[in-house]
Order: sequence, then C-alpha cells, then structure tokens
Amino acid sequence: MTPTLAAIRFGTGLAPEISPPADGAEVLARLAGPDEAAARIPIDGWEAAVARALRFRALRRARDESGGKAPFRRLRDRLNAEYHRDLARTLIRAAVTRDGMRERLHWFWADHFSVVDANGIRRRTITAYHEDAIRPHMTGRFADLLHAAVAHPAMLNFLDQDRSAGPNSPRGRNGGVGLNENLAREVLELHTLGIGAPYGQTDIRELAELLTGLGVDRKGAFAFRPRFVEPGAEVVLGRSYGGARPNRHAIRAVLDDLAVHPATARHVSRKLATHFVADTPEPSMIDAMIEVWRCSDGDLMKVYAAMLDHPDAASPELRKVRRPIDFMAAALRVSGAGAALIEARPQVLSDRLTTPLARMGQVWLRPPGPHGWPEEADAWITPHGLAARLEWIAQWVGGLDPAPDPRDFVDVALGDLAGPRTRFAAQAAEDRQAGLGLILSAPEFQRR
Repeated sequence: MTPTLAAIRFGTGLAPEISPPADGAEVLARLAGPDEAAARIPIDGWEAAVARALRFRALRRARDESGGKAPFRRLRDRLNAEYHRDLARTLIRAAVTRDGMRERLHWFWADHFSVVDANGIRRRTITAYHEDAIRPHMTGRFADLLHAAVAHPAMLNFLDQDRSAGPNSPRGRNGGVGLNENLAREVLELHTLGIGAPYGQTDIRELAELLTGLGVDRKGAFAFRPRFVEPGAEVVLGRSYGGARPNRHAIRAVLDDLAVHPATARHVSRKLATHFVADTPEPSMIDAMIEVWRCSDGDLMKVYAAMLDHPDAASPELRKVRRPIDFMAAALRVSGAGAALIEARPQVLSDRLTTPLARMGQVWLRPPGPHGWPEEADAWITPHGLAARLEWIAQWVGGLDPAPDPRDFVDVALGDLAGPRTRFAAQAAEDRQAGLGLILSAPEFQRR
C-alpha cells in the first residue's frame, strides 16, 4: 500500500505538513498509540453535556410557567453554539491529526451505534455520547464497545429502553409502562448479528425482557432498575440468561456472546470492509476478517489488521465516495487552514460548516435513523449534493489567504493519484482560486 492510499483510504487525507503513514502497518502503529487529537482538541463528556441539557429543560419549564425568558435564552444560545463548535472540533481533529484512521473509526462506530440529536437528555449531547461510549473502546474488544454503546443513557433514551418494563415485573404490574422491543431489535439487527441472521421474533422478545433493567436516572446517568426487570430466565439464541434475581451480569453475558457470534463477525466485518474499501468488498477480505474475529474473540485491532493486510486494501482504484463530512475534513486538512476554525464565532461555523454539510445531505448528528448514514455512492453523488459540494468549495477556497499555487497543491492533495486531466486543470487555471477549486472538485478528490 502506498503512503497516499494509506492516508486517503484509511485516514482523513493528505496534508502539507503531516507525513502520511508509510503503509498499513504504520496506520495500525499510530492507531495503537495515544489519542493525541482528543487530548489536543477536547470535547465534553456525557456528565457535563447532559447537565446542560437537563438545565435547559428546567429553564424551559420555568419560562413557560413564570415567563422568565432570559436565562432560558442564554442557555439555548450556548447549546446551539456548542453544537456548531463540536462539528468544528470534530473536523479540526481530522484536519490536524497524524492518526487519521482513529477519526475515521470514530465516525464509523458512531454511525454503527447511531443515536440522533433531539430534545431532553439528547439535546446537543450526542458528541458527548461518542466521546464516552465510542472513542475509548474502538481499539479493544468489540464486546466492550458493544456494551458501552448499548448501555449508554443516550442509546437507552433514543430507543425508549428507559421506558421499558417487564410485564410481570413489579413496575409492569402497576401499569403505565410496558415492554419495549426497540433496543433488543436494533442490537440483533444492526449492532450484532445483522438482518437475515439466525434469530426470530421470540429471540427479540426474550432479549427485550432481559434488557428491562437498563434505564436512566433523573440526572441522565445510567441506572439499573431491579423493579423493571422481567422475572425469570430468558432464552436468546438457544441459551438461557438470568434467573431468580435481577442482575446486570446476565445482560453483560448475552452481549458478550452476541459479540463473538459468527453472524456478528460476518456482519460487522462486511460493514468495515464496505466502509473503508469498496461498496462491494472482496469476499476473501471479509473471510480473512471473520477468521481473525473468531480466533481473537473480536479483538478489533486484529480485525483492522486483517483488512489492511489484504491485497485489495491496496487497490489503486478509488471505489468509495467520500461522505460530506469526510470530504469536508479532507479539504480542510489539505488546505492547512482547518485549525483556524477553533477561534471562529458560532455563526461563522454555522455558515461555513454546519449549513453546507446539511446541504450536502449529511445533517450534523442527525442520521436518518438507527441504521445510520448510507454507504452507497448513489446516496451521495446526486445533483443537489454535488451542487452543494461545489458551492462550498468555491466559498472555502475564496477565503484562503494566501492561496497555494495549484501546480503544487495538486501533489499535496492527491499525490500519485492525480490523473492527467486534473494535473492539466491545475496547470491551466486562470487564477489560484479557480485552480484549487478544480482540484478539490476533481473525481480523485471526491473518492477514496
């Protein structure tokens, strides 16, 4: 694998002052090191973020009851400002990091375990969920990542698990709260085994009953609620979990088993290969990843290594379209100007980042549902989406001062992947901004 491919296919792109990984082995070596980008550009964790969200809810009620609007408006404006700043911080991490694979995995796993920004405890808190549940576990065992995401208050609230009680539990017998199967269904269909795997409606219901203890307390923190737990053992995929006393260990046990199930290995390995390499990845690559998953009990670093080591990972053909956030991050990175956004006002961030991202089809922190954002090129290469990309390119390069020389920039942006037409356009452009725009809009830059 060339350094250019390592940086573009398995990272956030090339950069003028950051050396790309020499090969797949160096991609993994950087990933195994400390999380330098998060240390350099911190994002609040769940405790701080949910405290603001709950304070906002209280102030909104006070406004409605007493007419006190000023404190409510101040916090509303702060939450909205943090929404734009969190996008900027996310993009700046991608623009300045030496470890682009970490940022790409962060986006992949946040999408795999999608939660949508909304009201209540999910108001402007989703990046905090990503920071606490996703980012620390991306290089460990899949079982640990699965448990951290599934049991997080954001996920429990998103899929209504915090309002689920066993029909025969003390809480369920009192009425008003019934069994909710949303989380159990998504754990099986999306997070682990995948649609079409060997499970049925009975497994979904039994898992839903097993999960009934998972909840959220009044401070937005995780809580295990014995009074909500359906009594007795539950049978999921032919194995019995739980028993006479409600306990969290049974939930951990079923998630551990699902994490190493052969169907999970196949489903998640295929998703990884599809995201990083091709919309239709080579079956032999997926098979290699599955075998490593089986032998290592879902050690994610070893699974990533199997993907990077496969010959198809080094294919020179660019078969993936950059999603809008991936494209925007790569453009900020190669221009060398992304770090300056850390000081920008929220309205500037909205105009230059959040709104254009939405126009390209990817609303920040609002995927279309639990299944996350689509992978297929056709979902992103649309007339409206392409027009939005071109509009943003023109806006961004128009603000670069000084603007780099396109004849040099084409090598910085694309290296040996730049085709003759793109090189000619860089040479023949009427001015620097036009040349930069042609390079950033070239097919080679839109793909990875």
